[in-house]
Amino acid sequence: MSPARVTAVMLAYGPEPWLVDAAQAVLASTGVDVELIVVDNGCTSDGIDVVKGLPGVRVIRPEQNTGFSGGCNLGAAEAGGDWLAFVNSDAVVAPDALAKVTAVAAEPGVGAAMASIRLADNPELINTSGNPLHFTGLSWAGGNGEPATAHARRTAVPSLSGCCFVISRERWEELGGFATEYFAYHEDTELSLRLWHRGLRLEYVPDAVVRHHYEFSRNALKLYLVERNRLITLLTAYQGRTLTLLAPMLLLTEAAMLAAALAGGWGRQKVRGWAWLWQHRTWVRTRRRQLQAERTVGDGALAHLITARVAPSNVDAPPGMGVFNAIAAAWWTLVRPLLARP
Repeated sequence: MSPARVTAVMLAYGPEPWLVDAAQAVLASTGVDVELIVVDNGCTSDGIDVVKGLPGVRVIRPEQNTGFSGGCNLGAAEAGGDWLAFVNSDAVVAPDALAKVTAVAAEPGVGAAMASIRLADNPELINTSGNPLHFTGLSWAGGNGEPATAHARRTAVPSLSGCCFVISRERWEELGGFATEYFAYHEDTELSLRLWHRGLRLEYVPDAVVRHHYEFSRNALKLYLVERNRLITLLTAYQGRTLTLLAPMLLLTEAAMLAAALAGGWGRQKVRGWAWLWQHRTWVRTRRRQLQAERTVGDGALAHLITARVAPSNVDAPPGMGVFNAIAAAWWTLVRPLLARP
């Protein structure tokens, strides 16, 4: 059999110190016929000129920064491969990683597959082995800082990491890619839920290793987008009955997030996210109708994927997290059986 034809899509923005390493690693992939499309969203380093000269690379320069979601869509639209691999510009794939992830993504019943994302400065430790999904829409890097040996078994995951995953180009086009309105953050969560809604699994491939130069940053724009997009996902991807049952906890979460935002100095950004949702309520309703119409699996059947405990290891827990988790666990215990009722 001829090797799978894979188009890797990579975005470049700002300094990008690892861009050349990441691009060369993709091009050195074995077991697949690979091309690389780099979307230059405003790269300020000389690395973009180096990458332009590499054989097997095409560079696209949109007129403006299209964000992660829009940039991925642009790159995928130019793909010549049957499979799409989305790889971060600070992620260095092992030579066999794309072939292994693609092979799993091609299995019946699998919607997409992700690599084992390791911390670049210590590849024996996990950066993410799949992202947990809390019923309030919160999500984080699963297994961050834990030994890779503790995540050595292939498993289905609630949400893919956008750092490195593979999906068929046909399925991507059927889904319409990412919603450009997300710009960045949570678009991988929404895509994951849409695949689960169609009865398709998301798989973590433990022996497909990617070294990620991970750096968690907190800035006003990121916090605004993370919170706004979390709410977009909740309002569009959850069934109406689910939102009704979770409403008290969702309102409590909003109050807690607002308090955290005010204490952290980004309260204006939190309120700005609410304003965006109101200003774009027509789009939100349209998106909701689309996502609900395309699903074949109800939230009750997917409840096993959801967690009731917020426990990210890459950030310090704010005061009161223990109390919040206790309340959330009690509420989830109460409502989860109700989700399964016809």
